[in-house]
Amino acid sequence: MPGTTFDAAGICNNCRDFDAAAPVTWFPNEEGQRRLEVMVDTIKRRGEGQEYDCIFGLSGGVDSSYLALKLKEWGLRPLVVHVDAGWNTELAVQNIQAVLDYCGFDLCTEVVNWKTMKDLQAAYFRSGVFNQDVPQDHVFMATLFHYAKKFKIKSIISGHNFATESVPMRWQHNAMDRMNLKSIHRKHGKRKLAGYRTISFVDYYFTIPVIDKIKFYRPLNLMPYDKEKAIEELETVGWKRYARKHGESEFTKFFQDYYLPVKFGIDKRRTHLSGIIMSGMLTRDAALALLQQPTFDEDGVHRDIEYFCKKIGVDKSEFDHIMERPAHRHEDYATWKPLMASLSWMKRIIRVSPLG
Repeated sequence: MPGTTFDAAGICNNCRDFDAAAPVTWFPNEEGQRRLEVMVDTIKRRGEGQEYDCIFGLSGGVDSSYLALKLKEWGLRPLVVHVDAGWNTELAVQNIQAVLDYCGFDLCTEVVNWKTMKDLQAAYFRSGVFNQDVPQDHVFMATLFHYAKKFKIKSIISGHNFATESVPMRWQHNAMDRMNLKSIHRKHGKRKLAGYRTISFVDYYFTIPVIDKIKFYRPLNLMPYDKEKAIEELETVGWKRYARKHGESEFTKFFQDYYLPVKFGIDKRRTHLSGIIMSGMLTRDAALALLQQPTFDEDGVHRDIEYFCKKIGVDKSEFDHIMERPAHRHEDYATWKPLMASLSWMKRIIRVSPLG
């Protein structure tokens, strides 16, 4: 995996980082239960007098779906937000409905202008950068902030969890870098970003956490979180499992299973499985056995490529050319990194920012 280094003892930076972060981030024990109770009480108190005491995004994936069940169990009053960027699988739609039917939560669905989304994703594909998931991830987060501010909600519940996502994807550019997103779109896009929400550097790192006092909470870090057990619990309410991780999105599945391994030689499963190994939920030998399975189905990949090309408006010859030509770094376009480096006073705020 790009960005992995080893010290003199032969230990990689991912393991060192895990050992340093786990004692202050991950509490799958009695201490976590105590912290969780405090967190839930805090969220309820911050939401007193409001229609909703928190907000969270539901994709239909395991983490967010399981989290919905927990929010119901804890007696919280969330506003659920789902962003339809045009790539939902049928099973994802069914799973979202199953979870909502069980929990009885209110749902806001934001449908992104497809012509804009299509143009932006085609621009990213033509750019040849690593993180093709940015157009989806950015609008998901920007929409969540929009509804949080609209309904005066101070607490955002995140399904991010240290147990399965502790290993950073060091090659992956930050999806919240609007400067980079707009630079890529200016170079390769063909229409305006109409009907597509974005969020600025200042809003993300200052206005939202400091002025609006909106804070992120990650309750899955405060409990034992085993995905297989979570799936078993979800299945009792009608949720059905996906064949692969991120099976809720046709785009993310194609990006991770085909684009990354074929163009960059990156098998994202290594990151995911490494985190689960360090969390003690999987042996290294079992993970290596899983990696023997191909990332994509040789028989079905031509159909997937055809669907992807048709969806974003790229013909097969252009697709082949883009996949074969040298890759580009996100830094080949404008990014917010120089701004981050120059604003030393902002860095101090970022380190204590509730957004992390």
